[in-house]
Amino acid sequence: MVSRLLMPGGRSRQVVVDGRGACGGTAPTRILDWGHSRVRSAVGSIGTAPDQGEGPAVEAAALRHAHQWISAEVRPVYSVQEARPVSQVLRLGRGSCSQRMAVLEAVARAWGIPSRVRGLVVDGTFWYPRFPRLRRLVPSQVVLAWPEFRIGGLVGADQAAAWLSVSELFDGAGVGRTSGGGFTNAGAETLFEALARTSIDWDGATACPASDGSCDLSAYLLTDLGSFDSRDELFARYGQTLCGPARLLAEPVLGRRAAGF
Repeated sequence: MVSRLLMPGGRSRQVVVDGRGACGGTAPTRILDWGHSRVRSAVGSIGTAPDQGEGPAVEAAALRHAHQWISAEVRPVYSVQEARPVSQVLRLGRGSCSQRMAVLEAVARAWGIPSRVRGLVVDGTFWYPRFPRLRRLVPSQVVLAWPEFRIGGLVGADQAAAWLSVSELFDGAGVGRTSGGGFTNAGAETLFEALARTSIDWDGATACPASDGSCDLSAYLLTDLGSFDSRDELFARYGQTLCGPARLLAEPVLGRRAAGF
């Protein structure tokens, strides 16, 4: 299949058990280069860092505000360079869902809010509605770096600070989500924008309202690779979705194509 030929060779996307938990962090990385002047300028435009002493609701609200700013300022496209540094994404003013989630992580780290990612291998059929005429070119597996944030003041079952997934940032806390059903990966709305409108559940653990029945996306999850300290670590171990030559060929076209069109 063409879809498999586009994927990196020699990469086994099976869980590697090493007994080490992912602690995440706030340090800059090659991708999350929040020390770059361009990223710092964006952080300044979004607003001042939340005071962690004010509780988890303040931190979560600040990250939701950052998400709103990114949605407005970084145009959604189908870029396939998932390891592109955040500073370059901001310079271009456009990015994929993965790249814009990286921007949100960089902002969080600049504010002192630790982040990590959960590595998900998602069935390529999930993206078929976006490319109805190019299905044979859609990779059979897509590696997705799903951000999680450690919000101060929230305590998990083991008395450690609780990690909230990027979707859970919008759950509760008086955040109203509009009706209109779950995310279908069709039309102009992207996964990044949908976070603010509907639950995105990869585990089938969310009780989806009748009007939001497609918030459960667990049927598309092929493998849960576990948690990683950064998306840099995830991509270094399991590779990006496409192999290097495929990225070089596809990026000039898809990297400028507006998502949803």
